[in-house]
Amino acid sequence: MEIKILENIFESNREMAEEIRSLLNEKKVYMIDIMSSPGAGKTTLTDTIIGKLKYEYRFGVIEGDIKTATDAEKLAKHDIPIVQIETSLFGGDCHLESSWIMKSLDHFDLDDIDCIIIENVGNLVCPAEFELGDDERMVVLSVTEGEDKPIKYPLMFNSSRTMVLSKTDLLPYLPYNIDTAIANARRANPDITIIKTSALSGEGIGDLLDHLRKNIDRKKSA
Repeated sequence: MEIKILENIFESNREMAEEIRSLLNEKKVYMIDIMSSPGAGKTTLTDTIIGKLKYEYRFGVIEGDIKTATDAEKLAKHDIPIVQIETSLFGGDCHLESSWIMKSLDHFDLDDIDCIIIENVGNLVCPAEFELGDDERMVVLSVTEGEDKPIKYPLMFNSSRTMVLSKTDLLPYLPYNIDTAIANARRANPDITIIKTSALSGEGIGDLLDHLRKNIDRKKSA
């Protein structure tokens, strides 16, 4: 019975994700689902992306957290539409679901947006299991985490199109083998795009922005 219930939940979620995908294709809006463990740097990355690109593209943000609107408040300075989802209001789920994303899209003028960034709940397990209708799943792995995260949580990395290796400015101070981390990511997903970044030093940010420009532009011209 429990297996059947889970199958129904996942199937319903997939169907709604497809509706979202069709809607955003029609509106030519590129949507990114950013996922990571807590503290890996999702909000800082989102802040950096928007700060650098908001004069080229029109952004919207969906913030997912179990509790508080702290991250949404940090991004409010950009004067862009932001929807906050607090999962504590309906059970404290450790992930976002496509039905919640669809309801959030009602608060955006999709004719006036080029890119929506979803900042998912901090977790390397549950968010990977729920499709949201996005164009790109982006997992953030910080160098303050273990090199083995991609092989310990393979679904997260296998289902992500891009991995951002964050906080690389800390590498001189950590016993972290970046080559091992990258090799493990490729074991989980041989096709994953890997971009090494530091929001503090600026390393790799240009590569990340070029990556996003290419994909947003491709969606707009489709």
